[in-house]
Amino acid sequence: MALIFPRLANNFIKNGYFPTDQATLERIVTALDVAGNELRILDPCCGEGAALHRVGEALAECGAAVQTCGVEFDAERAWHAKTVLDLAIHADIQDVVVAPRSMGLLFLNPPYGDAVADRAQTGDKGPDRLEKIFFRRTFQSLAFGGVLVLIVPYYVLDAEFAGLLARNFDRLRFHMAPEQQFKQCVVFGVRRRSDRPEPRTVSALIAAGKGEAHDQGLPECWTAEPYAVPEIAGGEGHFHAVRIDAAQLAAEVARLHPHTLWPQFRIHFGGTKGAHRPPLTEMGRWHLALALAAGQAHGIVSSGSGRTLLIKGDTYKDKVRSVELAESPDGSVSETVILTDRFVPVIRGIDFTPGSGFGSIVTIQ
Repeated sequence: MALIFPRLANNFIKNGYFPTDQATLERIVTALDVAGNELRILDPCCGEGAALHRVGEALAECGAAVQTCGVEFDAERAWHAKTVLDLAIHADIQDVVVAPRSMGLLFLNPPYGDAVADRAQTGDKGPDRLEKIFFRRTFQSLAFGGVLVLIVPYYVLDAEFAGLLARNFDRLRFHMAPEQQFKQCVVFGVRRRSDRPEPRTVSALIAAGKGEAHDQGLPECWTAEPYAVPEIAGGEGHFHAVRIDAAQLAAEVARLHPHTLWPQFRIHFGGTKGAHRPPLTEMGRWHLALALAAGQAHGIVSSGSGRTLLIKGDTYKDKVRSVELAESPDGSVSETVILTDRFVPVIRGIDFTPGSGFGSIVTIQ
């Protein structure tokens, strides 16, 4: 499987996209093991999905059922990831909801570089690193005991980043990646409850960030205790986007078609064909509001001109504002604001008339 599209092969450094090279990836998977039968793993910057797919394959070879979840901002790469991962979302990571402690492994190779500085509220504070932003946004998706695989340039491991890692992870190990075009390192860890960081661990990470651990290369064959990915089962709704584009919505409707309401459309909207008894007198606005609130105005209606609407009535409460001015004997003027409740009936419909208006939403108010 190619790591990137051929058309992008000479352009992948742009926009902070640094795909995990094959040599580093193959050494990473030798350090992983499974500690359960049902696993869920996440790559919040999955690119084409090749790296997480390979990790999922390696864990599956250990006898576990693995669900792979990825997020990618670039549309072309995201749609390729959808073909190789179980769940892939084309969105900004800020628009994706990942339930806390819902993942057994976090494979994080984030964008590299400085974020845009926001000096409006922070004064002289400079720009933050993208690596830190993505780490803070995603590491809490790991369950306690979950495995972190972090791939970043070694020089971003400053005191702040080292402290953040040491507070939230045990068994932290630093290794230089075999491919050094982007000065990458690999950091392994096991998530724990946040606690005071071990000073020696922080010092070791800071030293590595200064370039003092270049001799600690990632071994071709892992001989130390492996990092076992814990079991994560169930958890429906743990991973979804806040908003998606039209193409993804169409794909989801097609994928979930047997489980949506569309096959039952006629059952829900075609069951009220009995004739209603007409009112004794013309209804006032209050009666109309009550009828709409009770759901009596609904179904398919047709006009004499042939226009057909599927309508649903409702009513909501609004307030009418009025102001009264009163002058006292001493010449002062007082103002009284009066808010009066008003029930507003409204009917919304879907235009089923063949032609250019078919499917449009009509509001009658």
